[in-house]
Amino acid sequence: MISDTDLQYLRRCVKLAETALEKGDEPFGSVLVSAQGEVLFEDHNHVASGDHTQHPEFAIARWAAEHMGPEERVRATVYTSGEHCPMCAAAHGWVGLGRIVYASSSQQLAGWMQELGAEPSPVRNLSILEILTDPDVDGPVPELAEQVHQLHRRLHESKR
Repeated sequence: MISDTDLQYLRRCVKLAETALEKGDEPFGSVLVSAQGEVLFEDHNHVASGDHTQHPEFAIARWAAEHMGPEERVRATVYTSGEHCPMCAAAHGWVGLGRIVYASSSQQLAGWMQELGAEPSPVRNLSILEILTDPDVDGPVPELAEQVHQLHRRLHESKR
């Protein structure tokens, strides 16, 4: 179930994705929230530098491993504009983070990329459910997914 609080954090993720796009990067944004509702860390994509591991979900996993204990991590929630890729899902699992809530799914993203004529990804399009054992996951959220879709459309139109 997606709550009003979840929507608030997901909207922030979409804004972070828009910030990434405005900075010339791919539109992805993520927020780490404690069990008490405190935003602990947020970031957006930084892959335009050429390092395609610079995803915000991966940065969250690293930050959480350094700054949170195992019990805090499992009770935290990661909000993100797009469902974790396999790399980020694995990092999430290895670090022991809790719930994941996403605005748009990896399946939606794959469809959009095909629709936009983008180069195929070198990584298989897998759901978090295919990567993690017994994850606590919610998403996608249709109205926010459409906003994310439009950000990706803007990115690819700017490359033409």
